[in-house]
Amino acid sequence: MTRLQDLYDHGGQSPWLDNLNRAYLTSGHLADLVSSGVRGLTTNPTIMAKAIAASSDYDEQFSAALADGQTVDEAYWDLVIADVTGALGVLRPVYDESHGGDGFVSIEVSPRLAHDTDATIESARQLHERIDQPNLLVKIPATREGLGAIRAVIAEGRSVNVTLIFSLERYREVVEAYLSGLEELLGKAGDLSKVASVASFFVSRVDTEVDRRLEQTARQDTGYPTGALALGLCGKAAVAQARLAYEAYLELFTGPRWAALEKAGARPQRPLWASTSTKNPAYPDLVYVDTLIAHNTVNTMPEDTLNHFLDHGNLQLISDADFAQASATFASLAECGIDMGDVAAVLETEGVAAFAASFDDLLGKLQDKAATTGTKP
Repeated sequence: MTRLQDLYDHGGQSPWLDNLNRAYLTSGHLADLVSSGVRGLTTNPTIMAKAIAASSDYDEQFSAALADGQTVDEAYWDLVIADVTGALGVLRPVYDESHGGDGFVSIEVSPRLAHDTDATIESARQLHERIDQPNLLVKIPATREGLGAIRAVIAEGRSVNVTLIFSLERYREVVEAYLSGLEELLGKAGDLSKVASVASFFVSRVDTEVDRRLEQTARQDTGYPTGALALGLCGKAAVAQARLAYEAYLELFTGPRWAALEKAGARPQRPLWASTSTKNPAYPDLVYVDTLIAHNTVNTMPEDTLNHFLDHGNLQLISDADFAQASATFASLAECGIDMGDVAAVLETEGVAAFAASFDDLLGKLQDKAATTGTKP
């Protein structure tokens, strides 16, 4: 048994891969990863942009699409959907064996739609209808405008990966959108058991932003307690916030409201830890994995992080003491003047912009490639 398999069997956490490219499918590498314990897969516009731009594996399909009269934008979606469809097939046995509990693959709506509720709903609907596989999750960003789209898509009985969550407040709003969508679906006599959802809480990026602010605070106040306290909090905000999110999950998926939905066949919306590779080389390589193991959660990791866990991962579940410590950390952050609401707002803006930039950059490169082949874009 591998450590990834042990993570699921004894830790209750599903390890997913945060990457996808054509070679994963053609070489059988994704199948090998699934054999080692990977139980799902996520991707995003940045991942797909890197995959397509860095490889010639897509050239033949791209040229054929243009020759058939497709636009560059249409051809891009064909490339992405082909990869996602292939990954869905590799992971379908996991989905079937887990009775719909795992084996999911995510595809994201265009990042250009992050602040357009109606367009996001329509895009998510089209992706679900075009791919039409039960283990597909369509990613919708947890922007203010995204919340309405999440509720509407869930109410249609479609499965959703809510992405780009950076705060506890927004996480609670995401859960509310999920529960309200399920209640609307139930009111239409829909099948709640067919709906799956994860709430993707981004982790490492929180430390990147908070650490920057803490270091600035320490430079401005070199005395005790503020300066020393600020430096001592570096690298602690992200894990603390994720643990508090899990505590909120335990609270939100109990009680009479959830019991009524669960009785009708609903599944809880699992917390998913995203952005879990270590950005700061001074921190342990598994600081956002070993510290966030909990039942009925997901950790989606790039392959390097998966390999680190396979080699030396430590299976230690989150405890009540960890919740108390996380609350104390948040109190100390506030004492140092760290506004976690503002941190979340900055990170959400940056996250949406980064995905949009990757998307636009790739489309530009594909336009250039179409021009060099002499095919009309």
